[in-house]
Amino acid sequence: MNSKRRALIANAEMEKNSANQPAAGKKWNILFLYADQHRGMDMGCAGNRQVMTPTFDRLAREGTFFANGIANCPVCTPSRAILLTGKYSLTNRAVVNDLPLPAGQDSLASLLRALGYGAGYIGKWHLDGIPRSKFTPPGPRRQGFDDYWAAYNCTHAYFDPKYYLDAPELIRRQGYEPDIQTDLAIDFIKKYKDEPFFLMLSWGPPHEPYELVPESYRSMYDPREIQLPRNAINAPPRTVADYYAAITALDHNAGRLLQTLEELGLRENTLIVYTADHGDMLWSHDRVKKQQPWEESIYVPLILNAPGLIPAGVRCDALVGTADMAPTLLGLLGVAAPSAMQGWDLSQRILTGAGKEHDSVPIMDIVPSDQANIWHGREWRGVRTKRYTYARWIDLGWVLYDNQEDPNQMINRIKDPDFAAIRQELENELQQWLDALGDRFLTAQEQLEAMGLSLLFQERQEHFHSGKNW
Repeated sequence: MNSKRRALIANAEMEKNSANQPAAGKKWNILFLYADQHRGMDMGCAGNRQVMTPTFDRLAREGTFFANGIANCPVCTPSRAILLTGKYSLTNRAVVNDLPLPAGQDSLASLLRALGYGAGYIGKWHLDGIPRSKFTPPGPRRQGFDDYWAAYNCTHAYFDPKYYLDAPELIRRQGYEPDIQTDLAIDFIKKYKDEPFFLMLSWGPPHEPYELVPESYRSMYDPREIQLPRNAINAPPRTVADYYAAITALDHNAGRLLQTLEELGLRENTLIVYTADHGDMLWSHDRVKKQQPWEESIYVPLILNAPGLIPAGVRCDALVGTADMAPTLLGLLGVAAPSAMQGWDLSQRILTGAGKEHDSVPIMDIVPSDQANIWHGREWRGVRTKRYTYARWIDLGWVLYDNQEDPNQMINRIKDPDFAAIRQELENELQQWLDALGDRFLTAQEQLEAMGLSLLFQERQEHFHSGKNW
């Protein structure tokens, strides 16, 4: 049995047999703020001073900022399923966009509800299959968010806000979608202020269409003054400016929520999380969108803030994959994660700086789809360490970057003889992860057939090719 498999088993056994007790005697609310396609380097606290993010910067300054938040599978549905279940895609079975996350699995929401939390979800869901406009009724397809629901499966029409509550009648509102969703979140917090709550607010921006941002934010960024990264010299400055503007709009709404918590006296017992499902290439390396192993695609914001619980003013370099989020949040509450969760509980590393941590985290795209077709995407697997990024296709190597010496990933070392030993070491890491996760690294079609999902995927493809709901 290899070391990765032993580590996964040992982690499950440890969490099953002995929960940490960092939050004993105190019920922490959890406000989980979730963006779509926000890459981790684009915040002031992450080093990009062009992006105006005073609230996120404050949360990082008064909490812990993570320098290595990594999307294990950088595309919407798989990443969201990994986050909620603490299980990688081959285990939770949500391997591609718009295939539903099967109900009946423990989720972060269902586990917290069992502990007495009121669980609410607002915003983009993208876990209920096709069509993207479908109503998700009360019950198991809501994955434990049973107390409050104001969600829409998937849309990016930011000036046409819409959502469902507990009936199939669509509710439409006027305004900017993140503003409306934040209003709903404030109402939820006021309603549940006297009991512990878990609220997940899933904003759609800064995912494209990039220009769908209120002019009050767009006017804050002059495209003539945008300094493009070295690896994105062909990026349209206006588009980058709009991307930054959307991030600032989210930051403003995060500030509204923070003010609400302070006014209600909830600030001292609320754990705030900010992260995203994946990043955005945004013309870096002349590529767009996600499903790729470069930092712009896999590196996501991650901030934890809870006065008296989460260390303040800390920049943590521990690798935190999407799969680690659910078990880690449970660990911070002093609750043992179910043994079925494959992610690690990194709470002690966060709280004390001395707990166990990963040597590497797996990164992957199991079933390339949609925007991956633009660049003839293929199935790939890889690992991200603190220093290196390595990924390969089934039949040959693809990328190897030394992120310490080459932070813009300008020099691909995959064929460099001076990196042969490092390449082999990273390949060994990858093989251990593949074995630990039961991943045979099949083609997309072979994987879908092996999982009994090929017909469902075919229906998905036919649905979108028909132009019904894209």
